[in-house]
Amino acid sequence: MANISTIFLLAFLVQTAQGQKQQRDAHDSTSGVRPRTFQGHAIPIELPLPPNSTEMETRSFVDGGPALALSTNSSALYLRSSLSTRVIPSIYVLAIIIGVPANIAILVSIGTKVRSVSAAILCCSLAASDLFLLLSLLLKVQYHFSGNDWTFGEAACRLTIACFYGNLYCSAHTLACMSIKRYLAVVHPFFYKGLPKRACTTWASLGVWLVFSLAMLPSLLVHQSYRIPQLGITTCHDVLPLDASTHNFLVYYNIGLTLFGFLLPLLVTAVCFGSIVWHLNRSHQDWSLYIKASTLVFLIFVVCFSPSSCIHLLHYLRIYTSGDDNFYTYFNVVVCLCCLHCCLDPFLFMLVSKSTGSRLYFMTHKGKMFSIST
Repeated sequence: MANISTIFLLAFLVQTAQGQKQQRDAHDSTSGVRPRTFQGHAIPIELPLPPNSTEMETRSFVDGGPALALSTNSSALYLRSSLSTRVIPSIYVLAIIIGVPANIAILVSIGTKVRSVSAAILCCSLAASDLFLLLSLLLKVQYHFSGNDWTFGEAACRLTIACFYGNLYCSAHTLACMSIKRYLAVVHPFFYKGLPKRACTTWASLGVWLVFSLAMLPSLLVHQSYRIPQLGITTCHDVLPLDASTHNFLVYYNIGLTLFGFLLPLLVTAVCFGSIVWHLNRSHQDWSLYIKASTLVFLIFVVCFSPSSCIHLLHYLRIYTSGDDNFYTYFNVVVCLCCLHCCLDPFLFMLVSKSTGSRLYFMTHKGKMFSIST
C-alpha cells in the first residue's frame, strides 16, 4: 500500500513539474525579444515566406551571427523590391559621381576663391563633411545592389551608418552656421564687426564635428547587422530589434537626434533667411548675389533636409505611439534627397565666393560711415 501511495505521489510531482515547465515556456515565448523591422509597404511581389512568417520570433543565431525573423511580408517586399535594390543605389551613384569631384575641387580652390578666412573655414568644413558622407555611400551602394545583403562585417556596418548620419547632421548645422554668420553681418552689423570671426567660425566648425561625433556613439555601440534566414541575406541597419533591451533606447535617441540635428538648424536657417532678405530689400543697393546665396542655403534645407527629417520624426513617433513602422520605406526614399545636397553645395560655394568680400555700408549714430566685409 505504501509503495502504491509513493508511486502516485511521484507521478503527481512529475506532472506538476511538467505543467510548470510548460507555463514557463509559454511565458518565455510571448515575452521574449520581439524584432522590430524597419519596413514599409513597397512594391507588391510574391515571396516564398514560411506560413508563420507573420509571427514575432525570438532572436537566434544563424551561421555564427545574430538572426531576426521578419515580422510581416511588407519588410520582405521592401528588401527584395527594385526600389531598394535599383532606384535608391542609382541615386547614390549619381550623388557620388557629381559630388566627389565637385567637393574635391572646392577644397583645392578654397584658398583662392574665398577672400574671407571665416567663410573659407565654413566652406571647407561643409566640403569635408560632404566628402565623408559620399565615401560612406560607396559601401551602401554595393549593399543595395547586392539585394540588401551586407558582406563587409559588423564593424564596417557600424562605421558606415555612423559616418552616413553623422555627416548629414554636420552638413545641416554647418549650413545653419553660414546663415547665422550672414544674419549677424546684415542685421547686427555693429556686433558682427567686433567679433573675432576667424576664431568664432573655427570653434563653431570644431564644435559641430565634436558634438555629432559623440552623438553617433550609440550607432557604434549597438549591433547593426542581422541575418534574415527567410531571405538568405544579412541586413545593415534596415532590420533592428527595437523591442530588445539593447536597442529600445534607439527610439527616443532618434527622436531627439532628429529634432536637434535636422529641425533645429532648419528653424534657424528659416529665421535667418527671412531677416536677411527683409533687411537687404530695404537697402537701395543691389544685393542680388548675396540674396541668391542665402536663398540657396534655405532651398537646400527645404528640398533636401526637410522631407527626410519630417518622415524620420514621424517614423519614430509612430513606433513610439503605436508600434507601426511602415514609414521606414518612405524615409529611405526621401533620405536620398539629403545625399543630393552634396551636389548642390558646390553651387553654394560659387555664390559665396562671389558675394564674400563684398562690403556692407552702415551709418553710425554719429553720422559716420563704416563698412564690414561679409
